[in-house]
Amino acid sequence: MHAGGGGGGGQLRSFRQERGITQHRLADGTVRRVLAFARPYKRQLTVFLVLIAIDALIGAATPLVFKAIIDDGITPGRRDVVLWLAGLVAVLALASGALTMAQRWLSSRIGEGLILDLRIAVFDHVQQMPLAFFSRTRTGALVQRLNGDVLGAQQAFTSTLSNVFSNTLTVVFVLAAMFSMSWQLTALSLVLLPAFILPARWIGPRLARLTRESYEINADTSQTMNERFNVAGAHLAKTYGRPADESRRFAHDAGRARDIGVKLAMYSTYFRVGLTTVAALAVAVVYGVGGLSAISGGLTVGVVVALTAYLGRLYGPLTALSNVQVDVMTALVSFERVLEVLDLQPSVTDAQDATDLRLAVAEHGASIELREVTFRYPTAAEVSLASLESVATLVNDPQSTTLSHVSIRVEPGEMVALVGPSGAGKTTLSQLVTRMYDPTEGTIEVAGQDLRGVTLESLRATVGTVPQDSHMFHDTIAGNLRYARPDATDEEIEESLRAAHIWDLVESLPSGVDTVVGDRGYRLSGGERQRLAIARLLLKAPDVVVLDEATAHLDSESEAAVQRALSAALVGRTSVVIAHRLSTIREADRIVVLDEGRVVAQGTHTELLEAGGLYADLYHTQFAEAVSGLSDPA
Repeated sequence: MHAGGGGGGGQLRSFRQERGITQHRLADGTVRRVLAFARPYKRQLTVFLVLIAIDALIGAATPLVFKAIIDDGITPGRRDVVLWLAGLVAVLALASGALTMAQRWLSSRIGEGLILDLRIAVFDHVQQMPLAFFSRTRTGALVQRLNGDVLGAQQAFTSTLSNVFSNTLTVVFVLAAMFSMSWQLTALSLVLLPAFILPARWIGPRLARLTRESYEINADTSQTMNERFNVAGAHLAKTYGRPADESRRFAHDAGRARDIGVKLAMYSTYFRVGLTTVAALAVAVVYGVGGLSAISGGLTVGVVVALTAYLGRLYGPLTALSNVQVDVMTALVSFERVLEVLDLQPSVTDAQDATDLRLAVAEHGASIELREVTFRYPTAAEVSLASLESVATLVNDPQSTTLSHVSIRVEPGEMVALVGPSGAGKTTLSQLVTRMYDPTEGTIEVAGQDLRGVTLESLRATVGTVPQDSHMFHDTIAGNLRYARPDATDEEIEESLRAAHIWDLVESLPSGVDTVVGDRGYRLSGGERQRLAIARLLLKAPDVVVLDEATAHLDSESEAAVQRALSAALVGRTSVVIAHRLSTIREADRIVVLDEGRVVAQGTHTELLEAGGLYADLYHTQFAEAVSGLSDPA
């Protein structure tokens, strides 16, 4: 909302803020850290403030020139003085315009530079956060930190700093000039100041309440649109939704936003009209009292004109400075919210002396060994922020361990299948092998190297994964595949697509590998997405492969084709597979049975069947039905 005329817009923005912001207690060291972000722009900020000071001085000097034109030029009839001073007014106007342009350029350079620095810092930091952070955090709240709060933070060094410094100097210069000409009329002018501030104080809380309600309504409508307009949400709404009810609810929220918009517009008008009216009354008083004094010879006409000109430059800055604490605290609180994210330390990081895992794999082979691994998912306080979850306090912390004293060894080139009932810890174990988390106790080694002692970059290059539901970015097929290997050639992409038995489909598309797969890959079927994910894995060609039943979404024909591709791709590679299908179990060199976070059995399919127990039960309840209609693979 913009309030034009009378200079009311700047003051109105101040009073729109939450009044409770002034009672907020900043964390220790916040101001010092804020200044640290400004250090690279120290010279530019200095020049910026000097330009503001010169501009404020020119603004305060202009009415004095008006006074001289009247008293020293017009009244005594000196044409040369009038022309000379009129030219000076023009020069001052041009200088003020040039200074305004220079200030704006420097403000933009500083502000946009700070936005860039803060966004890069937050983005890079968030990328280092563990998977648990993203599983708890609201994406919208996190994006707000990179957008709204970063913009609010940079205002501390641009609009807020500029307004406070400029208004302070303007008030000082204007009052000095006014008192030098007539302290009586200046004092009379200041008596009217409460008529400016009190209405703003009355309107302020109402604007804050309406603005807050407007933000909440806009957030609700944005959430509704986000949920209904993404592919999965649109599909659900069309399947189960009631379009008429959805439309009525959206219209109701949009109508409330409209009503609040009208109220905000009227309050801003009341504020602006009130300021204009009081300013006009002040000018009338000065002209009346000053005019009588000029007639009696107490003041000159030029002094009266100059004083009235100064009134327009006095009330606006004084009103803004009366609320400066809100402006400063608002900017600092935005900065604090950005720093809050930067202070949340990632739990999975490179050690200072981390080594390259690829060297050990080349020398010793890609073995995997879990030694007495116990794991409990991290608490909310360890990985998240209450403000990012939109809760008052962080709750729902894990109460028990997910894995307990698990010991498994996978030899280089061996394929091990993980089976067990839901909640047994299969997916958790696979996430530990890829170091999405670190074990609470025990160690996980690849090629004899503790994963906590190798670089994450080398670990990601060594270990490849295909989850049960693979994600695709809103990009081309080639772009999604090159995410695994940016330097891959077109020939290598085609080779990986052929190996994943999806090249014929890609080739039949009008744009081929340049076809955009859509949001989350929803322009493709589930089986097609999985085969693209397998092609992405094949293009990466890692030494260790973790599969969460990559063929789970495929039909029988596609499954058979992809199984052949995986069988060829996994030759010579160490693989851990979460098994849901009989074909995977039969092809495994060894099967590890998990139950309630513990290893309860290990062995081949035949050995485990003969031993009975949980595996035999799982086989007969989950896998045996797959045997019907299939011939014995032996």
